[in-house]
Amino acid sequence: MATRTLTPVPMIIAHRVERPPRGLVGWLTTTDHKRIGILYMVTTWVFFILGGVEALMMRLQLSVADNNLVTPEVYNQLFTLHGTTMIFLFVVPMMAGFGNYFVPLMIGARDVAFPRLNALSYWLFLAGGLVFYASIFWTPADAGWISAVPLAGITYSPSGGEDAWIYLIHLTGLSSLIGAINLYATIANMRAPGMTWSRLPLFVWSILTYAILLIVRCR
Repeated sequence: MATRTLTPVPMIIAHRVERPPRGLVGWLTTTDHKRIGILYMVTTWVFFILGGVEALMMRLQLSVADNNLVTPEVYNQLFTLHGTTMIFLFVVPMMAGFGNYFVPLMIGARDVAFPRLNALSYWLFLAGGLVFYASIFWTPADAGWISAVPLAGITYSPSGGEDAWIYLIHLTGLSSLIGAINLYATIANMRAPGMTWSRLPLFVWSILTYAILLIVRCR
């Protein structure tokens, strides 16, 4: 008579489970993917409102001929702040927020692959936005949201505004790369049993494509 061999199942015994911090401390120290997704989306909406105010000021300046609402230098700064905010502080991180919140739930994972790295990604994004908007207290960047040369060179932009723009690109770029690697690893390795590639929801496929494009772009 054949005997069956049982495969030992590893067990984790916890004598005490620490309760997660509550209130503001809980939000500041969280590694939960849902909370980080909410932080992403709330923060990006704040930046979206700032970008909307900047767009409104530009429209008001262009509403009538020979308007003196803002000077040409301030108009260039508003144009740069608005364009940079919409691309680097709203569109891309908003996708990261949706991905963080919904992807683990849709594929049956308890969390993302690297929860602490996920939190670092959010704080790098926030730091980039704060550094960029801190430049309004001296001289913001004024070379356009793509900061093309020669306008971005020291000859035409001698102030420190371009430096703040560069810090923003580096910090948000690193944030996007870390977040994209995290989402890709989560989708590729943490799907629930039975959640094959052919059964992935279309939203998860879109986030996977978004993550791959960011990884390829940052190489």
